[in-house]
Amino acid sequence: MRSVDETSSSIAAVLEQAGPRLKRFRVQRGITLAGLAAATGISKSTLSRLETGRRRPTLELLLALSLAFRAPLDDLVGAPEVGDPRIRLKPGRVKGRTVIPLTRQPDGMQVWKIVVPAGNVIPETRAHDGHEWIYVLSGHLRLVLGERDWVLGAGEIAEFDTQVPHWFGSTGEEAAEILSIFARPGERMTVRTSTSEI
Repeated sequence: MRSVDETSSSIAAVLEQAGPRLKRFRVQRGITLAGLAAATGISKSTLSRLETGRRRPTLELLLALSLAFRAPLDDLVGAPEVGDPRIRLKPGRVKGRTVIPLTRQPDGMQVWKIVVPAGNVIPETRAHDGHEWIYVLSGHLRLVLGERDWVLGAGEIAEFDTQVPHWFGSTGEEAAEILSIFARPGERMTVRTSTSEI
């Protein structure tokens, strides 16, 4: 079993190589920094700092780049192989949605890919302990949070306390695909991004 120090060193080594890998992906696809900035919403200066290693990649930035390059996150950062990393969990159906679990820890942070079909647009809000983070992969998602009502598009992110009555679903016009990360109290995921840099 690897020690915490060995794991930290391994992660640091992967992140150090992420910049050159990201540049290689961009150049191989013939995309300029300006083109990639337009496709992802990430500023040219942030992309340049990522490629030169002056900025460490965050999950939010990597997800946007993964979508733009149409490449798995592991390929972008060159994650070390440790046997067969594939998780074989079966998709299920919940309230008409296709729900694909991406984690196996029922007591820890839970991650799902959810396909929300076009259709039911009647919100049924609920509240419970925890914190949720939603990333829209494709389509448009309607999010009702308390008295507020939003429509999120591809690449947009929402983070909220699930004690606030909430519901997400179809806008009625098209299907949407999202990543949902749910953390119980004490496991809150914090995403910090300066709007001036993205």
